[in-house]
Amino acid sequence: MTAEIEQFTDSLQESLTTNTFIKLSLGDYKGEEPDLKNLYIKKVLIKRQEKLSFLYRYKRRDVTKNYSPDEALVETTTLLAIRGFRFAQLFTLNHDYTLRFTKGSFVLKTEEPSVSGLLSTEHDKEKNRKIAAGGKQYLYELGITDQEGKVYKNAQDKYKQINHYIEILSSLLKELPERPLTNIVDMGAGKGYLTFALYDYLTNVLQKPTRIVGVEFRKDLVDLCTTTAANSGFDQLHFEEGTIENYAPTEAINVLIALHACDTATDEAIYQGISGDADLIVVAPCCHKQIRREIEKNKATNELDFLTKHGIFLERQAEMVTDGIRSLILEYFGYTTKVVEFISDAHTPKNVLIIGEKRRGTAPDQKALLKKIQAAKSFFGIGYHHLERLMELDKQQAEA
Repeated sequence: MTAEIEQFTDSLQESLTTNTFIKLSLGDYKGEEPDLKNLYIKKVLIKRQEKLSFLYRYKRRDVTKNYSPDEALVETTTLLAIRGFRFAQLFTLNHDYTLRFTKGSFVLKTEEPSVSGLLSTEHDKEKNRKIAAGGKQYLYELGITDQEGKVYKNAQDKYKQINHYIEILSSLLKELPERPLTNIVDMGAGKGYLTFALYDYLTNVLQKPTRIVGVEFRKDLVDLCTTTAANSGFDQLHFEEGTIENYAPTEAINVLIALHACDTATDEAIYQGISGDADLIVVAPCCHKQIRREIEKNKATNELDFLTKHGIFLERQAEMVTDGIRSLILEYFGYTTKVVEFISDAHTPKNVLIIGEKRRGTAPDQKALLKKIQAAKSFFGIGYHHLERLMELDKQQAEA
């Protein structure tokens, strides 16, 4: 160990002892460990004990380890003196220290502090999140966090949405039947925020072997997500270019997800799930134009027509009727349904989540459900519902 490394680690020890340590990063790795690139170190509080969190950033994965202050000092010294890191930067309340290997030797530079306050150590609070921000390559590549795992200010709402989504589904996902591999299809995956989070949660938290296919018609997003999945080491997460309507699954669908599929695309996604006998169908509908056009065209006279004459009320009524009939159709095919708030209106106005769980061994009263569907259509002046036609329920109603 050189004198410069010793001086650097002495400064680290002093900052930990005097509680002036802010953060530490190591780079310019030239050691023997494959794909290791950088290391980021910060203080965390775990069960009321102060630890140093080491985030080892590899080319396609991140590894986090927590050490006591004494262990952290030994590990840092070893990484610099033996294991091949040739750059280190320590930030304290008193000084900034930069250690750099140049022209065959280490050089230590001391400067005035560039950071004026200590970082938060709220690790326990972060642990309550289903998807923690630190150490997630996909969150970084999708623009949610910076390289050190800190959520960008303009991405806070999206990060909350991701966690709220997993929170809602967590109990349902835990109850999925045990299989060698659970096959999930995410229809209209978009940029893949929730697709990645779902794969991460099932694979790394619940330890359920999972294969997810994200279906998206925009090629640029498919390419982005494919690259991000590879960089994250998510080898059972795949993305395919195509539409929900034309998607042809190669394997049985166990879980069908469709978030914000526009208008009748949500119906096509539900159709895919029912046809595939999926255990779980989860959709967050977006745009309800088809039923609104039906209501506007037929102008039914009833106790609620004082509402539907106003455009904004008609729009909201069409949303509820569309999703209400979707729920009835799911129940007709043996699913128990519930509708919950996906995320508050402060984050997105598209906040309804329809969840259908397959009820095995119990037959629904299909005759009574058909009557409910027909009654709803008659009351609101609806000629047809797109999902009803896809499932050919209109033919059964005609026969009845």
